[in-house]
Amino acid sequence: MVIRAVVLDIGGVLEHTPPLGTVSRWEQQLGLAPGEMALRLEAVWRASSIGAITEAETWQRTGEILRLGRADVDAYFADAWTEYLGTLNQELAAYFAGLRPAYRTGIISNSAVGAREREQARYGFEQMTDVIIYSHEAGIAKPDPRIYALACQQLQVRPEEMLFLDDVQANVDAALDAGIRAVLFTGTDQAIADIEARLR
Repeated sequence: MVIRAVVLDIGGVLEHTPPLGTVSRWEQQLGLAPGEMALRLEAVWRASSIGAITEAETWQRTGEILRLGRADVDAYFADAWTEYLGTLNQELAAYFAGLRPAYRTGIISNSAVGAREREQARYGFEQMTDVIIYSHEAGIAKPDPRIYALACQQLQVRPEEMLFLDDVQANVDAALDAGIRAVLFTGTDQAIADIEARLR
């Protein structure tokens, strides 16, 4: 079956997102034990990732849980978004954009409310690809098989006609289970070479 669509992840793939120590720095500032912030905010982050709460509610609940005033909530999220957005993988982004119009292209991203607006403002992903599926908008997240089915539907391709690239093995495995041709991202040169090999 010929590949008709190429779909990429964002964080760690289209964006370089090395850890900046945001959580550990705030844990130290708040006198929390290592890992405690993640435990306290787990439910909020999960709800944000599938759009179960708004961005305003995410900020409000975070402030309440961590007992932060508005200025500190603003400062925390400024740091968090800086780490989340990272920097553009310019080589891969240029290659990806150049696949059109020969191929349909898409993005599937496990995201947080507010991601589309910020990533569009900084990187212009909407002009780079045909379809973007954010988990916070779809209400489902990788590796849920429904998100891959949604991508096939929006791109108007069969699973075996899609090539998917992600830096998380569980997400790649789920795509393979769905009948999609999937590749684990380990680096830009490898990614481009693997895509090219499968498109030939």
